[in-house]
Amino acid sequence: MSEMEIGVVGAHMSGLPLNGELLALEGRLLRATRTRPCYRLFRLPGGPPFRPGLLRVAEGEGHAIALEVWALPRASIGALLAAIPAPLGLGTLLLADGTAPKGFLVEAEGARQAEDISDSGGWRAWLASRATAPA
Repeated sequence: MSEMEIGVVGAHMSGLPLNGELLALEGRLLRATRTRPCYRLFRLPGGPPFRPGLLRVAEGEGHAIALEVWALPRASIGALLAAIPAPLGLGTLLLADGTAPKGFLVEAEGARQAEDISDSGGWRAWLASRATAPA
């Protein structure tokens, strides 16, 4: 079976609300890693489920963001793409391990009104910080 690597940074990660979409498309988890430090992570408006958006920025202006890389059958990529709501899309990610799979990115305009959560280092860390935040 011909497969394609897809990087996910948010609700599609293992155990999170949209992970079932990857599993339904016969996806399988390959590895957890980080991006190169040229991305910003935003908590997008709307939800549930809440979603982040990953935006590429200039080297030195970003962070290394935690993500998962999944393998999906190439025949399933169209179904995945059709299910992605704006302002999200698929593009090429630059990872710390030197690979460059396709993955979820946010359009710059979509990040404009969003909360920058890059300092958290990733979606799971941000979710954990919200769970322990004082009321």
